[in-house]
Amino acid sequence: MGKSKTPLAYKSNQTSATAKYLRVPPRKARLVMDAIRGKYASEALAMLKFVPNFAARKIEDVIQSAMANAENGRPYSEESGKPLPALVTDNLKLVRCFVDEGPRIKRLQPRAQGRAYRILKRMCHITVVLEEVDPKPRKTRRQAPSRRARTQATAPAVKASATPVEQKLATKENEAATLNAQLENEDKLEQVSAEVTETNSSEETKSE
Repeated sequence: MGKSKTPLAYKSNQTSATAKYLRVPPRKARLVMDAIRGKYASEALAMLKFVPNFAARKIEDVIQSAMANAENGRPYSEESGKPLPALVTDNLKLVRCFVDEGPRIKRLQPRAQGRAYRILKRMCHITVVLEEVDPKPRKTRRQAPSRRARTQATAPAVKASATPVEQKLATKENEAATLNAQLENEDKLEQVSAEVTETNSSEETKSE
């Protein structure tokens, strides 16, 4: 009897990539991996460009390899026996990414009086799993209102159901009301100035 087919390790909308025996300490690689876990692949690559770390370059290569596998290296389906359809790279998200410890290269550092200190050069294995999800929502910018919209908001409201003639009459009434208010203010100013002149003249006559 032949060996049965091994089931797919991931879902049909997932893809992965692994890099083994990298000369990067696992602790340093995990610090970078924690910063991009759960983000979209494009966003993670943009963040890794500004990380001045050797581990960031290796993680960047693994993510790019997983994105290439999403387009070209698709596994075969169990039903039809044909490769699964390619995934949309813009909608890929990091659902799983972890760093495993690899073998250690042991070296010696000569010390005084014939002694030697142990040097451990650690390696790691980096695995990234991407999944196709809904597109990333884009932020909508609020546009500032134009000058015409601001003037319309400050102007007195006119009924929308009114006819053009009624609208013109309403605007003329508003203009007349503003003119009357201005005339009333001018009359009040003239009265106040007349009262001031009368008081000044009466004080002058008393002083004489």
